[in-house]
Amino acid sequence: MDNYIVSARKYRPSTFQSVVGQKALTITLKNAIQSNKLAHAYLFCGPRGVGKTSCARIFAKTINCLTPTIEGEACNSCESCVAFNEQRSYNIHELDAASNNSVDDIRSLIDQVRIPPPISKYKVFIIDEVHMLSSAAFNAFLKTLEEPPHHAVFILATTEKHKVLPTILSRCQIYDFSRISIADMVEHLQYVATGENVTAELDALNVIAQKADGGMRDALSIFDQVASFTNGHITYQAVINNLNVLDYEYYFRLTAAILKGEVREAVLILNEVLLKGFDGQHFITGLAGHFRDLLVCKDESTLVLFEVGASIRERYMLIAKACSDQLLFKAIELANNCDLNYRLSRNKRLLLELTLIQLCQLNMPTTSTEDAKKKRVIEPIASQEQPQQSPNTVSQKVDSSTPQPQVVTTQMPSTSITSEQSSTVSAKKNGRPPIGTSLKEIVAEKPKEQFERQVNETAQEIITPFTEEDLVNSWDAYTQIIDKKVFLKTTMINCKPVLQEDYSFEVAVHNPPQQEELINGAIDILTYLRQQLNNNKIQMRVRVSETNEKQLAYTSSEKYEYLLSVNPALGKLRDEFNLTID
Repeated sequence: MDNYIVSARKYRPSTFQSVVGQKALTITLKNAIQSNKLAHAYLFCGPRGVGKTSCARIFAKTINCLTPTIEGEACNSCESCVAFNEQRSYNIHELDAASNNSVDDIRSLIDQVRIPPPISKYKVFIIDEVHMLSSAAFNAFLKTLEEPPHHAVFILATTEKHKVLPTILSRCQIYDFSRISIADMVEHLQYVATGENVTAELDALNVIAQKADGGMRDALSIFDQVASFTNGHITYQAVINNLNVLDYEYYFRLTAAILKGEVREAVLILNEVLLKGFDGQHFITGLAGHFRDLLVCKDESTLVLFEVGASIRERYMLIAKACSDQLLFKAIELANNCDLNYRLSRNKRLLLELTLIQLCQLNMPTTSTEDAKKKRVIEPIASQEQPQQSPNTVSQKVDSSTPQPQVVTTQMPSTSITSEQSSTVSAKKNGRPPIGTSLKEIVAEKPKEQFERQVNETAQEIITPFTEEDLVNSWDAYTQIIDKKVFLKTTMINCKPVLQEDYSFEVAVHNPPQQEELINGAIDILTYLRQQLNNNKIQMRVRVSETNEKQLAYTSSEKYEYLLSVNPALGKLRDEFNLTID
């Protein structure tokens, strides 16, 4: 029985022409060999499985070939090429820096550098995973790397260039290997399938290429795995089942449910996906990518960004026509936000379902303006504009530059209308339901004549003169009936009103919170004062005292002097116990 060789080794490129997806780099290397302009050190860097070590071996074999071809390739027939192919060449040395990363290993390599090659012109040293060398090993390697013998060529390979010392980078020609495109990978997989007598669907090879994420070695490993699973007949469904990949069909069904606004169907599709063992975050990231693919399929200019098989591409283009750009923009945003919040969420399934509910609402038709006008909507009081000179209205005028008093004006109804009735009349006059009324009262409105009579009564003025002492006494009386509003009560006790002209009074408070508290309770305060003083023209102005705004915090000595003026016995206490003030 012959020994089985995996495809990644069996179909490893042996010439520059057979290297997949790195055409620019291979042309550069071939031209350097043909023009005999070789550097003494090269650094090949890039992702795993993209051909770094393979290109290093091809380059080493080609520069030592005794009879190279016109195209700049190795002849594979001379003594040097045969020795290399049979893995017995003394001109090429490979060192795995992951397991040989000490100073002693580098010193042993330096000793070999001094010996000239027995055959051909160059002695090539390939150091794989060079970033794994220790700092001491790097430093021991610097001098030799900078000034090697004329017959020595170093080729360093790494997947993490940022870990290589800058002094090493400056001594090398750097070649950056890119990820292999899906189209190139699919083409090579078709070539391998033909060589292995394996039948493979094009869509199946596309899924394998996408799963490999730009690495040809990974793609060939997956190909061998699926070929064994299907016994040489690779199908799309077999690849989906074997690799545990979420099928496109789920996303197509989910898109149809979102376009119809079918929330229940979308949640059932999610349940079906989770029951198959797929991770929720894997599902939501795939959904975001699905909406992205739909977006790029809407325009032929961006269609090059979508790398899938022909049949899947046509289906994407068909569905993309039914999706608007705004819907796809918002869908990508919602899916991306769900992906970001997934790890922090305690109820991950609920987060996914909530995202699907929001997605299903994107395509729902919006209510027209005319239909909205026909419906009676009760809006929050805070969101409505307050009309000028209407009953129970609070108007606030604050200048941003200097503190100005807050003017609070209300209109007091006559004695025949209670405060609750006044609120009801004012609310109905403004076209909205009054505060504190039930829906039953809103529907059963009072007759028009009664409504107009109450408005006329409200317009009557009651003016009775009063003094500042009467105002303060009524102010203090109101503080006695306040039970739950402790902050308002404290503010009214500490801040007294000062009577001004035209039956207005001003209250100077110590800070903005006190000002806001008085403004919020202004209607109740003015209602009480107008009833007690029998004057419905009373108005209140609230301002923050400028002296309190600019005054610094009291020191300990100032607090003591104030307390001593209130209670002289405090001085005796200080003298008796010999106390000091810090």
